[in-house]
Amino acid sequence: MIAKISGGKDTGGLIRYLFDTKKAKDHTDPHLVASWDGFAPDPGRAEDFDTTRRLLVADLDLHVKQARRLGRAPEKHTWHCSIRAAESDRHLSDEEWADVARRVVAATGIAPDGDPDGCRWVAVRHAPDHIHIAATKVRADLRTARHWNDYLTADRELAAIEKEYGLHQVVRGDRTAAKRPARAEQEKARRNGQEKPARERLRATVRTAVAAAASMEEFIHLLSHTDGVLAEVVYFPSGDVRGYKVAAEDTTTASKEPVWFSGSELALDLSFPKIRERLENIDPPGGQPGSRRPDPWHQATAATERIPHHLDQPDDQASQAHLAAFGEALDALPLLTPPSFRSQLREAASTFERATRSCIQAEHRHTRALRGAVRAMLREPAPKDGAALAMFLDAAILVVIAAALWHHVRHHDQQVAASHQTLVHLQAAYDQASVEPLASLASRRPPRQIVDRHIRQLRQVVPEHAEQVIDDPAFGALTTALAEAEATGHNLDQVLRQAADQRALDDARHPARVLTWRIERLRARPAPSARARAAPHSKAPVPSVAAVPDSQPPHARRHG
Repeated sequence: MIAKISGGKDTGGLIRYLFDTKKAKDHTDPHLVASWDGFAPDPGRAEDFDTTRRLLVADLDLHVKQARRLGRAPEKHTWHCSIRAAESDRHLSDEEWADVARRVVAATGIAPDGDPDGCRWVAVRHAPDHIHIAATKVRADLRTARHWNDYLTADRELAAIEKEYGLHQVVRGDRTAAKRPARAEQEKARRNGQEKPARERLRATVRTAVAAAASMEEFIHLLSHTDGVLAEVVYFPSGDVRGYKVAAEDTTTASKEPVWFSGSELALDLSFPKIRERLENIDPPGGQPGSRRPDPWHQATAATERIPHHLDQPDDQASQAHLAAFGEALDALPLLTPPSFRSQLREAASTFERATRSCIQAEHRHTRALRGAVRAMLREPAPKDGAALAMFLDAAILVVIAAALWHHVRHHDQQVAASHQTLVHLQAAYDQASVEPLASLASRRPPRQIVDRHIRQLRQVVPEHAEQVIDDPAFGALTTALAEAEATGHNLDQVLRQAADQRALDDARHPARVLTWRIERLRARPAPSARARAAPHSKAPVPSVAAVPDSQPPHARRHG
């Protein structure tokens, strides 16, 4: 069940809307299911509708008028709460909806249990799946009702009702989700032939600009030069920058001003101060003067690989920052990839956006490396083959699995659901991106004697998975990766162990493909010295797909 709460000044107008069946075509058989004393006049069941409606409004406004004569009535004296059941829920009876209404007005402080001076209220049902509670906020003792945090208290009560009534249990948030478009925004988008309302399109545009910018000046420049977007900087009277605002050009007409949104209206982490904090924590391009510049894709992938380990540490603020930085990397990916991949990658970035925020404050100084690498990727020519993208997506899938676990432990239900949905899109993009580079590797398969040696090493290092790896269609690509790693000075036993340790292979659909990308990333690193190779091998714990909470869809629980 979901509650929406609002206030207003016109009791008569609210009651007129709730009982209207002419303008509101979806209103059928409006009638009262409950009221403050059980005897309120019901216009929906009266022969003289208009007279009964006026009587009901007068009864609801009684204490408001008394308080107004004393100068004690609030300006917005009405309280309106709509409560809607899920589509999959059974239709509740009038008696059950009456119980729901009584519990909600009691929980929110509108009419506490056992309080004879509680506010006057009615619950109206004009559709099978929802009710509206209309109340006036002046109590019988002429004090204004204490209903602070009424949305949270109503939500908690509805969660208990869902369990007791056996209804669908809504995934509840922590008040850090981006604001949803209002119904009017959605209808306007449909009229204009837009797939999404302006608010959602602008949110995606701003997030992409943040991911691409290396400074606030560049961020504003990118927004200002984005097709279909209007952007303005807002200043204090002193001349200092206060913030920014954006609008979609298609919301502007000859007779109307643009519909502007500040950054914080799009999402909490898109406010001017929050963006500035992130952009101040970016590593500059790597490499010493005159030396070869490191590959930013390898840097970004290496930084992404380390995120599951960071999430396993006790510093929650650093962990939250790593998830935010990873979200920026996903926002940037559609700018770096061929058109055929962009749809799934955009969906992944849009979905994971919810998992980048929680009530835990992020400490962005911990994520300078990944942010710097992503900006460097955007400033370098795109890789000629898809291997870099496939390797990054392989690491990204592990991050999303780890993010689902991290949020699950902290009871961030919406973020867990977002992580699960993101896995579906990333897996689809990964499957598509890996085809060509795996075929390219397989075409360079080493001679048979070298392949036989690789098979013996696999049976020694990962005996429990060796046969599955050998039978995998990607085994030819793996043998090439092993041969090329050995050619660059890497010890194959250590490389195999390190690759296998990076994640469990028990749940991998294609273990050879998983090992191939791990070894390709390890091969890109400098080969360890003889002393380093002789040092004892340490094993760090890494999240397994099998550890993802059971609420995840089965098809999202395996990859590779």
